[in-house]
Amino acid sequence: MTRARCRARAHPFALDAALAAGVLVCMVAGSFVEPHGPEGVRWGLRTPDPLSLVLMALGATALVLRRRAPRTVLALAGGASVVESVTGDPRAPVAMCAVVALYTVASTTDRPTTWRIGLLTMTVLTGVAMAVGPLPWYAQENLAIFAWTGIGATAGDAVRSRRAFVQAIRERAERAERTREEEARRRVAEERLRIARDLHDVVAHHIALVNVQAGVAAHVMDKRPDQAKEALAHVREASRSALGELRATVGLLRQSGDPEAPTEPAPGLDRLDELAGTFRSAGLRVEVARGDEGAGLPAAVDLAAYRIVQEALTNVRKHAGADARAEVSVVRVGPHIEITVLDDGAGGDLDHAPGGGHGLLGMRERVTALRGTLTTGPRYGGGFRVHAILPVEPRTSAPQDNSP
Repeated sequence: MTRARCRARAHPFALDAALAAGVLVCMVAGSFVEPHGPEGVRWGLRTPDPLSLVLMALGATALVLRRRAPRTVLALAGGASVVESVTGDPRAPVAMCAVVALYTVASTTDRPTTWRIGLLTMTVLTGVAMAVGPLPWYAQENLAIFAWTGIGATAGDAVRSRRAFVQAIRERAERAERTREEEARRRVAEERLRIARDLHDVVAHHIALVNVQAGVAAHVMDKRPDQAKEALAHVREASRSALGELRATVGLLRQSGDPEAPTEPAPGLDRLDELAGTFRSAGLRVEVARGDEGAGLPAAVDLAAYRIVQEALTNVRKHAGADARAEVSVVRVGPHIEITVLDDGAGGDLDHAPGGGHGLLGMRERVTALRGTLTTGPRYGGGFRVHAILPVEPRTSAPQDNSP
């Protein structure tokens, strides 16, 4: 059934030619039937008029072009039916081609147009047959013309509606498929960006510490070997921490069923003192002030706050100079938590300037993803300031005023 339908769609002209031949055969066969006898209704045989045969051939031939010019074909078939209604006695079924043409028009146009053309066709064919035809106006042949033209218009409109419904369902399915694909691509892009951001934060922080401690060890290796050993111990600890965080981050790319997937929690502000200690061991003076009352934070906010402090202190250690001092402040203000990192260093590097490097960009992306705000820039008198405001509680609509 499906293969035959595909072939028919591939060769519409051949299908219309076959349909026209079938309609012609039906009309010619019907023209040999005599429905009326001298004693009332009695079926018999008769010989059709030559004009009726010509009109049937003309109407059937026009149906071959019904897809290309449906209204023109309807006009030709309707004209042949009108001529047959006036001259035919007894009448041949030429109106059959008009019914098929009306069906084609109704199936290829909109409903208002179908109503107008259908009513016009029914009125003209039935009115002419009743008014000037050889049969009485109440003859069943006249009523049959009215009924069959109405059926043709209704059937065509039903087919058009079904086609439109199926097309709408198909378009909706295709649109949903495109939406799913776009959503999948968007999620993949967001996940790649998040992993790249985490990798940057981890690598930039720990490699900066390793670089500083390695330089200290190389500088004091000959004169103060004890201090060099201490610096190398810090290098080893920073390397171990870097490997652990890299393993946890890269482990997110494993399959969910992998038994080696990391299970330790992501870092948060509960490790802020430990983070500050790593920078102090690298020679950076860091002061931490907490005013968040130890309240628990959502995991995303907690991780973002930790990464912001980590990246800000890394920038201080890299760009603010050897004698710089940093201050970290974490304060809970209503439904928000504010993170401020200040330094009094010289700065001046492009990566430490607003909008430069990937560190500040990563901070801004994290804050924007949580619908917070980030402000970065140089301080008056020297130094740099990083200030982030992250929402802790979900936004709620303003209370309604029920007063009269």
